[in-house]
Amino acid sequence: MPTPADTLLNQLPGLESRFVKQLEKEGLTLVQEILSWYPFRHEDRRRRDSFGFVPGPVPVCHHVVVTKASTRYFGGRGRGAFEAQVQPIGGSILGDLLTLRWWNMPFMNRTIVEGMELFVYGRIKDFKGRLSIDHPEYEILKEGDEEAASIHTGRITPVYRLRGGVTQKAVRTAVWCALQHFSGLLAEDLLPTPSSQGEFAGWSASRALRALHFPEEQAELDQARRYLALEEFYTYQLRVVNRRRSALNAGGQVHDCQGELALQLQAALPFELTPAQQRCLDEIRHDMSTTAPMNRLLHGDVGSGKTIVAFFAVLQAIESGAQAAFMAPTQILAEQHYENARKWLAPLGIEIALLTGNRKEVQSGPLFGKTRPQLLIGTHALLHQRDLMPDLGLVVIDEQHKFGVAQRARLIQKGRTPDVLVMTATPIPRTLTLTVYGDLDVSTIDERPKERGKIITKVRVASKHQEAAEFLHAQLEEGRQAYLVYPLIDESEKLDAAAAKKGHSEWQKRLPHFSVGLLHGKMNALEKEQVMRDFRSLKHEALVSTTVIEVGVDVPNATVMYLHNAERFGLAQIHQLRGRVGRGSHTSYCVLFVADDDEDAKQRLAILEETSDGFKIAEEDLKRRGPGDILGRAQSGQGSLRFPELLADTRLVRIARQLAERTLDQDPQLNAARFAAVRASLLEIDLSQAMMQ
Repeated sequence: MPTPADTLLNQLPGLESRFVKQLEKEGLTLVQEILSWYPFRHEDRRRRDSFGFVPGPVPVCHHVVVTKASTRYFGGRGRGAFEAQVQPIGGSILGDLLTLRWWNMPFMNRTIVEGMELFVYGRIKDFKGRLSIDHPEYEILKEGDEEAASIHTGRITPVYRLRGGVTQKAVRTAVWCALQHFSGLLAEDLLPTPSSQGEFAGWSASRALRALHFPEEQAELDQARRYLALEEFYTYQLRVVNRRRSALNAGGQVHDCQGELALQLQAALPFELTPAQQRCLDEIRHDMSTTAPMNRLLHGDVGSGKTIVAFFAVLQAIESGAQAAFMAPTQILAEQHYENARKWLAPLGIEIALLTGNRKEVQSGPLFGKTRPQLLIGTHALLHQRDLMPDLGLVVIDEQHKFGVAQRARLIQKGRTPDVLVMTATPIPRTLTLTVYGDLDVSTIDERPKERGKIITKVRVASKHQEAAEFLHAQLEEGRQAYLVYPLIDESEKLDAAAAKKGHSEWQKRLPHFSVGLLHGKMNALEKEQVMRDFRSLKHEALVSTTVIEVGVDVPNATVMYLHNAERFGLAQIHQLRGRVGRGSHTSYCVLFVADDDEDAKQRLAILEETSDGFKIAEEDLKRRGPGDILGRAQSGQGSLRFPELLADTRLVRIARQLAERTLDQDPQLNAARFAAVRASLLEIDLSQAMMQ
């Protein structure tokens, strides 16, 4: 019996050859490939108004006849708009007219002609009494073609992301024909039977697939998406849980010691660890003293003091006779950790080396000589220096979401299954912690050190630049410093946003008595390093920058941040950026500039005025924007999730985790028949295998 997996599109009854050719040009030849092309949204085209055209914000569907068609030219050569004037069919009001308009598409005059009947779908606008729809969805009706047109209109209609020369009609028709031809099994069920109870009673992968493409009701579509998301999260959790169990079974090193170095460091610190820092440190010490390798995430808001906790872990590894590696995503951050390590750890006699793409330095002893560093700090360059770390016992990875699983695994393989401590200042909602870092134990620093200053955040309109300059001038006069952040490096014709290079020249004029530096991603590493050194040493009082300063840059004297075009950033990213101020004892200020008339941005950013709790902000950002780069970078080749927006559904993620744990308890090698086609991909996440990818 044929199945969708091995059935050719050209064998589907009712699918026109012209559609088959469109799809084949894009490499789509099998029914299964079409069914796996999920719609990214749906349009409710069941509302078919026959009593007249009414403007409004909600798209509507009309059955119309074309009464006039012509092209209006304007401007340069070939520029114009094709317009089709239409009237509703059935019960129309005399004189009720609607204009359909397609800009710069001259071929439309050969597609739509007078007397033609159409189904059209779109949002009707009223401009000075003239009703129109720009670039509407349309379906040409031929005699006896009502049934074919019903695939595209008069229902909750799927809309697909297109590629190449494929049209919506081609995809919809192919999917429709496949669903009609295969009345039974469309897809194998991966979820275990217990998952079909409760809210998913009666559901299967086949039913969900049908409802995802052509649902009868909105509620059915919503449930289909939830079922398929649960299946997707379940397969992701199988990988995560298997990776976690593989790491625990790998056998680790015992890093147990008297803690003399830690006592010396603690005595030298001018501050006491917060209760949250101490709690996290106790959890880390416990992990490091056992035979199972530590795999722990140190999760703390900006300014919560993660680095010093990591240094205590480094000392435990070194005192037990092992080496430690400290990996950062950028050279600027690696150098900052190097300077901090020299300040706090070098006085204890620790040999510290820095290795980045451009710098090789060592605190004592030759870097490539017989003496190997006890602590090696660097960027991804560490991945290529296996000979420097033969006794690697601890790997600290800062800003884990900037790295992928395979990169992390490659560094880990340089030692004998070392302990791993990954850190992030990006607040992560609980659901993403379970998903992205589900193979790690989690320690959370949920309070800021008392000596840190308060940060006052305000949303202001861009036209207030004069007042902003006066306030900044006063702060600089008091000896403070400032970050002036822009979304772009250079001005763009396509994007309406401010640029750092132009902003730099403007701020130089506004602050003639102060030095204004410039930092952006197109500068080479040495140039960036010099600018940051000048800023730290107060040679620059203000620094115009792009988001290159987002992660980890620590200048306690900086108390002002102006973020231009703040509407272009996510809430969590802004929270990360404002963490560059408030790192000293002085009150700091973060001003978010938005366009004067952008009320949506003002409302969205208001939460940043109300709270400095990064976890609350992250939850709100997840609801509004989805998981974004956090998930994309962390997956590292495992494939993007098809329903990332449902990661905000904590219950769904927890169900997926529980099902995965139960499955691997009962069937560790996934030998069940339902895993036959995907077994290899679900189990190929052993750390050593990930290293080889």
